[in-house]
Amino acid sequence: RGDVPPVRRGPGVAVAGLTRYYKIEPSDIVIVHDDIDLPFGKLRFHLGRGPGGNRGVESVLRAIGTPDFWRLKLGVGRPPGRQDPADFVLKRFRPAERDDVDHMIVSAADVLVQFGADGEEAAQRHAAKTSLRDESGPR
Repeated sequence: RGDVPPVRRGPGVAVAGLTRYYKIEPSDIVIVHDDIDLPFGKLRFHLGRGPGGNRGVESVLRAIGTPDFWRLKLGVGRPPGRQDPADFVLKRFRPAERDDVDHMIVSAADVLVQFGADGEEAAQRHAAKTSLRDESGPR
């Protein structure tokens, strides 16, 4: 793996390939990803910006050569204590969080449907009003 350029190691390769094959504009792409800087269960939908430390988003940005794609961020909250953020986001959710995770996934799908049907502003409004009953506890 050490000989492979970073862009070859993430989702960016697949996204770039599909973008070229189907002649998709970056502004028509939506990447759904976790975000430790959002409270657990909170959603945010926006266009552009940097990767914010997310390696998958960084891979896509490098592969397609622009930050001008949509992101639907799913808040997972900050890691507790000094836990490595990479370990935290790869860890399974606790069984007690399963209902909240299911709710977050359904809400995220609703944002995507809203984006396709009614455009970016409707999707952004829908994401902004979405949160869980309890956004407090870390995983």
